[in-house]
Amino acid sequence: MRILVVDDEPRLAVAVKRGLEAEGFAVDVAATGDEGLWMATEVAYDAIVLDIMLPGISGYTVCARLREAGVWTPILMLTAKNGEYDEAEALDTGADGYLSKPFSFVVLVAHIRALLRRGATERPAKLSLGDLVLDPATRSCIRGDMAIDLTAKEFSVLEFLMRSKGDVVTKSQIVEHVWDAAYDGDLNVVEVHVSALRRKIDAPFGTDTIRTVRGAGYQMVAP
Repeated sequence: MRILVVDDEPRLAVAVKRGLEAEGFAVDVAATGDEGLWMATEVAYDAIVLDIMLPGISGYTVCARLREAGVWTPILMLTAKNGEYDEAEALDTGADGYLSKPFSFVVLVAHIRALLRRGATERPAKLSLGDLVLDPATRSCIRGDMAIDLTAKEFSVLEFLMRSKGDVVTKSQIVEHVWDAAYDGDLNVVEVHVSALRRKIDAPFGTDTIRTVRGAGYQMVAP
């Protein structure tokens, strides 16, 4: 398996490279954000170990640009920065894991193997369907260049529908994923929220994104 290590600390990069090679990995090293971005788009790596603080563009930017380009190689953020906001930003930009320096090499290898098991499956930070974009990190919804104000529950219903785009989902499935286990009310609550969503994301734009499949449920489709 081929790993890309992007880190501007020469001694650390060399140590990680040697350690991973001893574990049987093939390892390439980049010392700047720009170099790492170029290598990650030119070579099909199985995983990327990416420092956040880099010369040139940051690791956050590298990660975000790779995801925007449709590169879904698993990424482990490796950084001296430590804090919940740094971790949240790393994950929200599309990283798959986060490890703070100093770190145990055994733990680093365990993280990498976990990422390799996950594979390079598509997992965008933002959900999109045509010109409709939903950002779970910022809880924002945009159609074209217009922001759409949604309630918390409307946002959750729309997020589930967009994650299931193309599939027909039932009212029961929506309730199961959006409401908690204690909810035992009428399933028609889903109709209420879907109707509200249609008034906000479809009607003003002359689109038909949320479709009713008679006797089955709802389907999210590109207009």
